[in-house]
Amino acid sequence: MSAQLAPGVWGVVPTPFLGSALEVDEPSLARLVKHYERIGATGLTVLGVFGEAARLSTEERRTVLEAVADAVDLPLVVGVTALATAPVLEEARLAREVAGDRLAGVMVQINSHDPQVVATHLNAVHDATGAGIVVQDYPETSRVTIRTSDLVRAVRAVPSTVAVKAEAPPTPATVALLTTELDVPVFGGLGGLGLLDELAAGAAGAMTGFSCPEGLIACVEAWRSGGYEAAREAYLPYLPLVNFEAQARIGLALRKEAVRRRGLIMESGVRPPAAQLPEALVPQLERHLAALPKEVR
Repeated sequence: MSAQLAPGVWGVVPTPFLGSALEVDEPSLARLVKHYERIGATGLTVLGVFGEAARLSTEERRTVLEAVADAVDLPLVVGVTALATAPVLEEARLAREVAGDRLAGVMVQINSHDPQVVATHLNAVHDATGAGIVVQDYPETSRVTIRTSDLVRAVRAVPSTVAVKAEAPPTPATVALLTTELDVPVFGGLGGLGLLDELAAGAAGAMTGFSCPEGLIACVEAWRSGGYEAAREAYLPYLPLVNFEAQARIGLALRKEAVRRRGLIMESGVRPPAAQLPEALVPQLERHLAALPKEVR
């Protein structure tokens, strides 16, 4: 059986692009993931939704994986975007080939409301690659919904599960049931919007994209050492920005621009059909960044 994911913050890495052609910016990517390593991320999640993986070619995905693996020594969770088993296997094999022993898990989305179909699909991925499975329940992207009780049944039928990423609202209630019924770690996502409540419900940490992952790390570490009050105090300075970045349709562009303004990537372009950053919101983004603790500005 594969080792379960360690608790903490698994930062979801954006893919930086350069120029009008929006080519993958490898130097910026390397600088960004070194920052994650420096601030104490448990591991990295590459080719997730924040990484715009669905808009990358196979060769670009390889480029991103190689750049990350060469830049840092952190364990990697690699996302796959397809829902049907055959293309998922292709993506998972690429992840195994490039990441090798650094691959902590392949993040595979729920592809059916039927737990038997889901279990068969996930077991096929493990059987073909030997990789541990991070089960992602994210109906906003997959357009597939599953009852939490059926998700439990599916995960129990997949011995190679190393974690569950719960992103079907209301996430705190889902996390509470999953952590009660399963013996694998459960992580929250959705930009950290529900992180405090997810930790209170038993989450092992966060696996999400946020322009200031320092805030996620501070919250999770404070929870471990001091419980709710300490975690709340640590997270409060970041919550306005968390909420700001959670806006529908433009959240990706907001987050990438915030990362750029922090000096971690060169440009903040997003690939269509993602929405561009509305210029009218730039002053408010600047206010949110200026209000962050001095050590992370």
